Amino acid sequence: MWSVNIMFNIVVLGIVSFLTDVSSEMVYPLIPIFLTVTLGASPAIVGVIEGIAESIASLLKVFSGYWGDKTKKKKELAIAGYGSSFLGKVVLIFAGSWGGVLISRVIDRLGKGIRTAPRDALIAESSKAEARGHAFGLHRAMDTFGAALGVVIAYFLLIGNINNFERIFLFSMIPAFLGVLALFFVRQPRELSAAKKKLSLSWSALDTRLKAFLILAFIFNLGNSSNQFLLLRASKLGASAPFVILLYLAYNITYGILSYPMGRLSDRIGRRRILVAGYFIYALVYLGFALVTHINTLWSLFIVYGFYIAFTEGVEKALLADIAPSHLRGTVIGLHATLVGLALLPASLFAGFLWDFLGASAPFYFGAGMGLVSAVGLFVILKE
Repeated sequence: MWSVNIMFNIVVLGIVSFLTDVSSEMVYPLIPIFLTVTLGASPAIVGVIEGIAESIASLLKVFSGYWGDKTKKKKELAIAGYGSSFLGKVVLIFAGSWGGVLISRVIDRLGKGIRTAPRDALIAESSKAEARGHAFGLHRAMDTFGAALGVVIAYFLLIGNINNFERIFLFSMIPAFLGVLALFFVRQPRELSAAKKKLSLSWSALDTRLKAFLILAFIFNLGNSSNQFLLLRASKLGASAPFVILLYLAYNITYGILSYPMGRLSDRIGRRRILVAGYFIYALVYLGFALVTHINTLWSLFIVYGFYIAFTEGVEKALLADIAPSHLRGTVIGLHATLVGLALLPASLFAGFLWDFLGASAPFYFGAGMGLVSAVGLFVILKE
Protein backbone atom coordinates (compact mmCIF):
# COMPACT_ATOMS: atom_id res chain seq x y z
CA MET A 1 0.00 0.00 0.00
CA TRP A 2 1.05 3.59 -0.54
CA SER A 3 1.97 5.97 2.24
CA VAL A 4 -0.09 9.13 2.74
CA ASN A 5 2.69 11.28 1.22
CA ILE A 6 3.00 9.09 -1.88
CA MET A 7 -0.76 9.04 -2.39
CA PHE A 8 -0.91 12.81 -1.90
CA ASN A 9 1.63 13.41 -4.69
CA ILE A 10 -0.15 11.17 -7.18
CA VAL A 11 -3.56 12.67 -6.41
CA VAL A 12 -2.27 16.25 -6.68
CA LEU A 13 -0.59 15.48 -10.01
CA GLY A 14 -3.88 13.92 -11.08
CA ILE A 15 -5.75 17.11 -10.09
CA VAL A 16 -3.28 19.19 -12.11
CA SER A 17 -3.89 17.04 -15.18
CA PHE A 18 -7.64 17.02 -14.49
CA LEU A 19 -7.82 20.83 -14.55
CA THR A 20 -5.48 21.16 -17.52
CA ASP A 21 -7.47 18.67 -19.56
CA VAL A 22 -10.73 20.46 -18.69
CA SER A 23 -9.12 23.43 -20.40
CA SER A 24 -7.52 21.59 -23.32
CA GLU A 25 -10.54 19.51 -24.24
CA MET A 26 -12.84 22.51 -24.23
CA VAL A 27 -10.74 23.62 -27.20
CA TYR A 28 -9.27 20.53 -28.92
CA PRO A 29 -12.38 18.99 -30.58
CA LEU A 30 -13.33 22.38 -32.02
CA ILE A 31 -10.00 23.15 -33.68
CA PRO A 32 -10.53 21.14 -36.91
CA ILE A 33 -14.02 22.67 -37.30
CA PHE A 34 -12.71 26.15 -36.47
CA LEU A 35 -9.95 25.72 -39.05
CA THR A 36 -12.00 24.21 -41.88
CA VAL A 37 -15.35 25.97 -41.40
CA THR A 38 -14.52 29.36 -39.84
CA LEU A 39 -11.06 29.92 -41.33
CA GLY A 40 -11.48 27.94 -44.58
CA ALA A 41 -8.44 25.67 -44.15
CA SER A 42 -8.16 22.29 -45.92
CA PRO A 43 -7.58 18.87 -44.27
CA ALA A 44 -3.96 19.10 -45.44
CA ILE A 45 -3.55 22.36 -43.48
CA VAL A 46 -4.99 20.61 -40.39
CA GLY A 47 -2.34 17.94 -40.85
CA VAL A 48 0.43 20.52 -41.28
CA ILE A 49 -0.58 22.38 -38.10
CA GLU A 50 -0.89 19.28 -35.95
CA GLY A 51 2.25 17.67 -37.35
CA ILE A 52 4.42 20.76 -36.87
CA ALA A 53 3.04 21.54 -33.40
CA GLU A 54 3.41 18.00 -32.06
CA SER A 55 6.81 17.35 -33.59
CA ILE A 56 8.44 20.62 -32.53
CA ALA A 57 7.15 20.13 -29.00
CA SER A 58 8.36 16.54 -28.91
CA LEU A 59 11.94 17.60 -29.52
CA LEU A 60 11.86 19.11 -26.02
CA LYS A 61 10.63 16.00 -24.24
CA VAL A 62 13.91 14.10 -24.13
CA PHE A 63 15.79 17.26 -23.11
CA SER A 64 13.30 18.18 -20.38
CA GLY A 65 13.42 14.61 -19.11
CA TYR A 66 17.22 14.65 -19.08
CA TRP A 67 17.33 18.10 -17.46
CA GLY A 68 14.91 16.98 -14.76
CA ASP A 69 17.07 13.94 -14.01
CA LYS A 70 20.22 16.08 -13.95
CA THR A 71 18.99 19.04 -11.90
CA LYS A 72 16.37 17.23 -9.78
CA LYS A 73 13.99 20.10 -10.60
CA LYS A 74 11.20 18.08 -12.16
CA LYS A 75 8.51 20.03 -10.35
CA GLU A 76 9.83 23.39 -11.60
CA LEU A 77 9.98 22.11 -15.18
CA ALA A 78 6.41 20.84 -14.90
CA ILE A 79 5.25 24.27 -13.69
CA ALA A 80 6.97 25.95 -16.67
CA GLY A 81 5.35 23.50 -19.06
CA TYR A 82 1.83 23.89 -17.73
CA GLY A 83 2.31 27.67 -17.72
CA SER A 84 3.25 27.59 -21.40
CA SER A 85 0.08 25.69 -22.24
CA PHE A 86 -1.92 28.42 -20.50
CA LEU A 87 -0.19 30.99 -22.71
CA GLY A 88 -1.15 28.98 -25.80
CA LYS A 89 -4.83 29.42 -24.89
CA VAL A 90 -4.32 33.18 -24.69
CA VAL A 91 -2.85 33.25 -28.20
CA LEU A 92 -5.71 31.14 -29.58
CA ILE A 93 -8.27 33.78 -28.58
CA PHE A 94 -6.66 36.23 -31.00
CA ALA A 95 -6.04 33.76 -33.84
CA GLY A 96 -7.67 35.19 -36.98
CA SER A 97 -6.03 32.83 -39.46
CA TRP A 98 -4.67 29.30 -39.60
CA GLY A 99 -1.21 30.79 -38.97
CA GLY A 100 -2.45 32.12 -35.63
CA VAL A 101 -3.83 28.69 -34.74
CA LEU A 102 -0.44 27.19 -35.65
CA ILE A 103 1.36 29.58 -33.27
CA SER A 104 -1.12 28.77 -30.51
CA ARG A 105 -0.75 25.03 -31.00
CA VAL A 106 3.05 25.24 -31.07
CA ILE A 107 3.12 27.18 -27.77
CA ASP A 108 0.64 24.79 -26.19
CA ARG A 109 2.55 21.70 -27.35
CA LEU A 110 5.88 23.21 -26.31
CA GLY A 111 4.40 23.34 -22.83
CA LYS A 112 3.46 19.67 -23.09
CA GLY A 113 6.97 18.92 -24.31
CA ILE A 114 8.50 20.61 -21.27
CA ARG A 115 6.21 19.10 -18.64
CA THR A 116 5.45 15.52 -19.75
CA ALA A 117 8.67 13.65 -18.92
CA PRO A 118 9.38 15.43 -15.58
CA ARG A 119 5.76 14.94 -14.48
CA ASP A 120 5.73 11.25 -15.42
CA ALA A 121 9.07 10.78 -13.66
CA LEU A 122 7.53 12.34 -10.53
CA ILE A 123 4.67 9.81 -10.75
CA ALA A 124 7.12 6.91 -11.17
CA GLU A 125 9.25 8.10 -8.24
CA SER A 126 6.14 8.59 -6.09
CA SER A 127 5.00 4.97 -6.54
CA LYS A 128 6.35 1.52 -5.76
CA ALA A 129 7.48 -0.72 -8.60
CA GLU A 130 4.75 -3.30 -8.01
CA ALA A 131 2.05 -0.59 -8.15
CA ARG A 132 3.31 1.54 -11.03
CA GLY A 133 0.48 0.55 -13.35
CA HIS A 134 -1.90 1.47 -10.53
CA ALA A 135 -0.33 4.93 -10.19
CA PHE A 136 -0.23 5.74 -13.90
CA GLY A 137 -3.73 4.32 -14.36
CA LEU A 138 -5.11 6.56 -11.62
CA HIS A 139 -3.37 9.58 -13.11
CA ARG A 140 -4.69 8.82 -16.60
CA ALA A 141 -8.20 8.33 -15.23
CA MET A 142 -8.20 11.72 -13.49
CA ASP A 143 -6.68 13.33 -16.58
CA THR A 144 -9.37 11.84 -18.80
CA PHE A 145 -12.32 12.66 -16.58
CA GLY A 146 -11.06 16.24 -16.75
CA ALA A 147 -11.12 15.92 -20.53
CA ALA A 148 -14.69 14.62 -20.40
CA LEU A 149 -15.77 17.55 -18.24
CA GLY A 150 -14.09 19.97 -20.64
CA VAL A 151 -16.01 18.47 -23.55
CA VAL A 152 -19.29 18.78 -21.61
CA ILE A 153 -18.61 22.44 -20.81
CA ALA A 154 -17.77 23.16 -24.46
CA TYR A 155 -21.00 21.48 -25.56
CA PHE A 156 -23.18 23.62 -23.33
CA LEU A 157 -21.31 26.79 -24.26
CA LEU A 158 -21.98 25.99 -27.93
CA ILE A 159 -25.75 25.66 -27.50
CA GLY A 160 -27.36 28.75 -28.97
CA ASN A 161 -23.93 30.03 -30.07
CA ILE A 162 -22.93 27.41 -32.63
CA ASN A 163 -20.10 29.46 -34.13
CA ASN A 164 -18.94 31.36 -31.05
CA PHE A 165 -15.69 29.47 -30.59
CA GLU A 166 -13.87 32.48 -29.14
CA ARG A 167 -16.04 32.44 -26.02
CA ILE A 168 -15.11 28.83 -25.35
CA PHE A 169 -11.43 29.63 -25.91
CA LEU A 170 -11.73 32.42 -23.33
CA PHE A 171 -13.38 30.24 -20.67
CA SER A 172 -10.76 27.53 -21.21
CA MET A 173 -8.14 29.79 -19.63
CA ILE A 174 -9.69 29.49 -16.14
CA PRO A 175 -9.04 25.77 -15.45
CA ALA A 176 -5.64 26.06 -17.18
CA PHE A 177 -4.59 28.72 -14.67
CA LEU A 178 -5.95 26.72 -11.71
CA GLY A 179 -3.98 23.67 -12.88
CA VAL A 180 -0.72 25.63 -12.74
CA LEU A 181 -1.54 26.80 -9.20
CA ALA A 182 -2.32 23.25 -8.02
CA LEU A 183 1.10 22.05 -9.17
CA PHE A 184 2.82 24.15 -6.48
CA PHE A 185 1.45 21.72 -3.85
CA VAL A 186 3.35 18.73 -5.26
CA ARG A 187 6.03 17.41 -2.87
CA GLN A 188 9.43 16.34 -4.20
CA PRO A 189 9.86 12.56 -3.66
CA ARG A 190 12.82 11.47 -1.54
CA GLU A 191 14.49 9.87 -4.55
CA LEU A 192 15.07 13.33 -5.97
CA SER A 193 17.49 14.19 -3.17
CA ALA A 194 19.42 10.92 -3.45
CA ALA A 195 23.10 10.85 -4.34
CA LYS A 196 23.70 11.92 -7.90
CA LYS A 197 24.69 9.37 -10.52
CA LYS A 198 26.51 10.19 -13.71
CA LEU A 199 23.95 10.78 -16.44
CA SER A 200 24.90 9.19 -19.73
CA LEU A 201 22.24 7.92 -22.10
CA SER A 202 24.12 5.25 -24.03
CA TRP A 203 21.92 3.42 -26.53
CA SER A 204 24.03 0.25 -26.27
CA ALA A 205 23.61 0.18 -22.49
CA LEU A 206 19.80 0.16 -22.60
CA ASP A 207 17.73 -2.98 -22.07
CA THR A 208 17.18 -4.83 -25.39
CA ARG A 209 13.42 -4.83 -24.90
CA LEU A 210 13.49 -1.11 -24.20
CA LYS A 211 15.39 -0.36 -27.41
CA ALA A 212 13.04 -2.55 -29.44
CA PHE A 213 9.98 -0.96 -27.86
CA LEU A 214 11.24 2.56 -28.62
CA ILE A 215 11.83 1.66 -32.27
CA LEU A 216 8.42 0.01 -32.59
CA ALA A 217 6.71 3.00 -30.95
CA PHE A 218 8.20 5.23 -33.64
CA ILE A 219 7.07 2.89 -36.43
CA PHE A 220 3.55 2.55 -35.01
CA ASN A 221 3.10 6.30 -34.70
CA LEU A 222 4.01 6.86 -38.34
CA GLY A 223 0.49 5.55 -38.99
CA ASN A 224 -1.10 7.15 -35.92
CA SER A 225 -2.05 10.61 -37.16
CA SER A 226 -3.59 13.29 -34.97
CA ASN A 227 -7.00 12.64 -33.39
CA GLN A 228 -8.07 15.76 -35.26
CA PHE A 229 -8.60 13.53 -38.30
CA LEU A 230 -11.12 11.38 -36.39
CA LEU A 231 -13.05 14.52 -35.50
CA LEU A 232 -12.77 15.84 -39.05
CA ARG A 233 -14.03 12.49 -40.38
CA ALA A 234 -17.14 12.86 -38.22
CA SER A 235 -17.64 16.44 -39.36
CA LYS A 236 -17.33 15.53 -43.06
CA LEU A 237 -19.94 12.76 -42.61
CA GLY A 238 -22.41 15.46 -41.62
CA ALA A 239 -22.01 15.64 -37.84
CA SER A 240 -22.58 19.12 -36.39
CA ALA A 241 -20.08 20.73 -34.03
CA PRO A 242 -22.14 19.82 -30.90
CA PHE A 243 -22.51 16.24 -32.17
CA VAL A 244 -18.76 15.96 -32.77
CA ILE A 245 -18.22 17.15 -29.20
CA LEU A 246 -20.58 14.47 -27.86
CA LEU A 247 -18.71 11.79 -29.82
CA TYR A 248 -15.46 13.03 -28.32
CA LEU A 249 -17.10 12.95 -24.89
CA ALA A 250 -18.04 9.29 -25.37
CA TYR A 251 -14.40 8.51 -26.18
CA ASN A 252 -13.15 10.35 -23.08
CA ILE A 253 -15.67 8.69 -20.76
CA THR A 254 -14.63 5.23 -21.97
CA TYR A 255 -10.97 6.12 -21.64
CA GLY A 256 -11.48 7.57 -18.16
CA ILE A 257 -13.44 4.60 -16.85
CA LEU A 258 -10.99 1.99 -18.13
CA SER A 259 -7.60 3.66 -17.53
CA TYR A 260 -7.37 2.87 -13.82
CA PRO A 261 -8.51 -0.79 -14.01
CA MET A 262 -6.23 -1.43 -17.02
CA GLY A 263 -3.27 0.01 -15.12
CA ARG A 264 -4.01 -2.23 -12.13
CA LEU A 265 -4.55 -5.23 -14.38
CA SER A 266 -1.14 -4.66 -16.00
CA ASP A 267 0.42 -4.92 -12.52
CA ARG A 268 -1.16 -8.36 -12.14
CA ILE A 269 -0.93 -10.01 -15.56
CA GLY A 270 1.92 -8.04 -17.15
CA ARG A 271 2.13 -5.03 -19.46
CA ARG A 272 2.57 -7.12 -22.64
CA ARG A 273 -0.93 -8.60 -22.84
CA ILE A 274 -2.63 -5.27 -22.24
CA LEU A 275 -0.50 -3.40 -24.78
CA VAL A 276 -0.86 -6.00 -27.55
CA ALA A 277 -4.64 -6.00 -27.06
CA GLY A 278 -4.63 -2.20 -27.23
CA TYR A 279 -2.75 -2.14 -30.54
CA PHE A 280 -5.16 -4.69 -32.06
CA ILE A 281 -8.10 -2.56 -30.92
CA TYR A 282 -6.49 0.46 -32.59
CA ALA A 283 -6.22 -1.41 -35.91
CA LEU A 284 -9.88 -2.46 -35.77
CA VAL A 285 -11.08 1.05 -34.91
CA TYR A 286 -9.13 2.68 -37.72
CA LEU A 287 -10.51 0.10 -40.15
CA GLY A 288 -13.96 1.09 -38.91
CA PHE A 289 -13.24 4.78 -39.54
CA ALA A 290 -12.16 3.87 -43.09
CA LEU A 291 -15.42 2.01 -43.79
CA VAL A 292 -17.97 4.13 -41.88
CA THR A 293 -20.75 5.70 -43.95
CA HIS A 294 -23.32 6.77 -41.36
CA ILE A 295 -22.85 9.13 -38.44
CA ASN A 296 -24.67 6.86 -35.96
CA THR A 297 -21.93 4.24 -36.42
CA LEU A 298 -19.47 6.82 -35.10
CA TRP A 299 -20.76 6.30 -31.55
CA SER A 300 -19.37 2.77 -31.36
CA LEU A 301 -16.12 3.76 -33.07
CA PHE A 302 -15.34 6.61 -30.66
CA ILE A 303 -16.29 4.48 -27.65
CA VAL A 304 -14.03 1.59 -28.72
CA TYR A 305 -11.26 4.07 -29.54
CA GLY A 306 -11.33 4.93 -25.83
CA PHE A 307 -10.50 1.27 -25.13
CA TYR A 308 -7.31 1.57 -27.21
CA ILE A 309 -6.09 4.64 -25.31
CA ALA A 310 -6.96 3.14 -21.91
CA PHE A 311 -5.11 -0.08 -22.77
CA THR A 312 -1.94 1.66 -23.92
CA GLU A 313 -1.14 5.16 -22.67
CA GLY A 314 -0.68 4.66 -18.93
CA VAL A 315 0.56 1.07 -19.36
CA GLU A 316 3.27 2.20 -21.80
CA LYS A 317 4.58 4.69 -19.25
CA ALA A 318 4.56 2.04 -16.52
CA LEU A 319 6.52 -0.28 -18.83
CA LEU A 320 9.08 2.42 -19.56
CA ALA A 321 9.50 3.12 -15.85
CA ASP A 322 9.94 -0.63 -15.22
CA ILE A 323 12.75 -1.23 -17.70
CA ALA A 324 14.54 2.15 -17.75
CA PRO A 325 17.61 2.69 -15.52
CA SER A 326 16.29 4.23 -12.29
CA HIS A 327 18.41 7.38 -12.54
CA LEU A 328 17.35 7.94 -16.17
CA ARG A 329 13.59 7.41 -15.93
CA GLY A 330 12.75 10.97 -16.90
CA THR A 331 15.22 10.86 -19.79
CA VAL A 332 13.87 7.56 -21.16
CA ILE A 333 10.24 8.64 -20.79
CA GLY A 334 11.17 11.85 -22.60
CA LEU A 335 13.02 9.91 -25.32
CA HIS A 336 9.93 7.78 -25.92
CA ALA A 337 7.72 10.87 -26.10
CA THR A 338 10.18 12.53 -28.49
CA LEU A 339 10.23 9.55 -30.84
CA VAL A 340 6.43 9.37 -30.80
CA GLY A 341 6.17 13.10 -31.46
CA LEU A 342 8.72 13.05 -34.27
CA ALA A 343 6.61 10.40 -35.99
CA LEU A 344 3.54 12.63 -35.72
CA LEU A 345 4.81 15.18 -38.23
CA PRO A 346 5.09 12.76 -41.17
CA ALA A 347 2.03 10.85 -39.88
CA SER A 348 -0.24 13.90 -39.85
CA LEU A 349 1.19 15.33 -43.08
CA PHE A 350 0.79 11.98 -44.79
CA ALA A 351 -2.76 11.57 -43.47
CA GLY A 352 -3.73 15.03 -44.68
CA PHE A 353 -2.37 14.47 -48.18
CA LEU A 354 -3.81 10.94 -48.38
CA TRP A 355 -7.19 12.45 -47.52
CA ASP A 356 -6.87 15.23 -50.12
CA PHE A 357 -5.66 13.01 -52.98
CA LEU A 358 -7.09 9.52 -52.32
CA GLY A 359 -10.17 10.25 -50.23
CA ALA A 360 -11.26 10.33 -46.60
CA SER A 361 -10.85 6.57 -46.05
CA ALA A 362 -7.21 6.38 -47.16
CA PRO A 363 -5.45 7.61 -43.98
CA PHE A 364 -7.53 5.23 -41.86
CA TYR A 365 -6.72 2.18 -44.01
CA PHE A 366 -3.05 3.09 -43.65
CA GLY A 367 -3.38 3.53 -39.87
CA ALA A 368 -5.19 0.19 -39.53
CA GLY A 369 -2.39 -1.61 -41.36
CA MET A 370 0.31 0.00 -39.24
CA GLY A 371 -1.62 -0.87 -36.08
CA LEU A 372 -1.88 -4.54 -37.03
CA VAL A 373 1.83 -4.79 -37.90
CA SER A 374 2.76 -3.07 -34.64
CA ALA A 375 0.54 -5.36 -32.54
CA VAL A 376 2.37 -8.41 -33.94
CA GLY A 377 5.73 -6.70 -33.42
CA LEU A 378 4.87 -5.82 -29.82
CA PHE A 379 3.86 -9.41 -29.11
CA VAL A 380 7.28 -10.56 -30.29
CA ILE A 381 9.58 -7.97 -28.71
CA LEU A 382 8.03 -8.08 -25.24
CA LYS A 383 8.06 -11.86 -25.07
CA GLU A 384 9.99 -12.92 -21.99
